[in-house]
Amino acid sequence: MQRHWLTPDWDPGLTLAQLPLDPLLERGIRVLLLDVDRTLLPGRDVQLPIPMRRWAKEASRLLHIHLISNNTSRRRIQAVAEQMNVTFTSSASKPRRGAIRRVISTLPHPEAEIAMVGDRLFTDVLAGNRLGLYTVLVRPPRTDGTPCSHDRVQRLERNLARFFGAVSQ
Repeated sequence: MQRHWLTPDWDPGLTLAQLPLDPLLERGIRVLLLDVDRTLLPGRDVQLPIPMRRWAKEASRLLHIHLISNNTSRRRIQAVAEQMNVTFTSSASKPRRGAIRRVISTLPHPEAEIAMVGDRLFTDVLAGNRLGLYTVLVRPPRTDGTPCSHDRVQRLERNLARFFGAVSQ
């Protein structure tokens, strides 16, 4: 049975700062394509909160990380990438696949070893699923790394996805 394009492979109900790495490593994931806004950063800040910094440090030891953001501010995304010492793409136009395909073409890993991680079904999950990547939906974080309890956009996207036939986990 083919999965619905709006259904993530993994929806743990956690923020990125809370996301355990072992399940990804056990699946053979070697690369994380990470969204930035509302995935790594809770708001308009550029500085990574301490819980995200800790998570990113551990993840970078074990996995190749590339930031991929629809944000058009190259300087902003670059500032975040520099804190993590990782590569980045801004203005990615997710769910369009072009920017992600360009990133994948530079990697020595097949799609089966790449996970797309983000907070949005209609951009991050849809783009990753369209490319055959493992998709992880995380909750938008607060500065302390815990889930934001009032994220209207993700709630709206979940309801729309169910309306379009996606299976909620």
